[in-house]
Amino acid sequence: MNTQAVFDALADATRRRILALLVDQGELCVCELTAALADIQPKISRHLCVLRDAGVVIPRREGTWMFYRLSPSLPAWAAALLKSLPEVAVSEFKADLRRLKVMTGRPERCAA
Repeated sequence: MNTQAVFDALADATRRRILALLVDQGELCVCELTAALADIQPKISRHLCVLRDAGVVIPRREGTWMFYRLSPSLPAWAAALLKSLPEVAVSEFKADLRRLKVMTGRPERCAA
């Protein structure tokens, strides 16, 4: 893992919001992130690509859905840093979580 890429990925507020939701929820579909952040799918997908390229998240395809979760191979320092995001580094977290909770049509998940 490239340490500089991790810090570069964390420099963007939208990516921090995505990561805070993944820390809290474990795994989310692109459509869930789009609803939670009240943003457009191409922008969310672009940010997920940056996070994936930095080794912070990993994708999983299930049918037509693309799910993302934190990489299990994150070093301990990175995992600890990400764990703090919902509480201390993302002021929009509670509003994002509220939008996610009221989203209709959330995809069903098989065992990951």
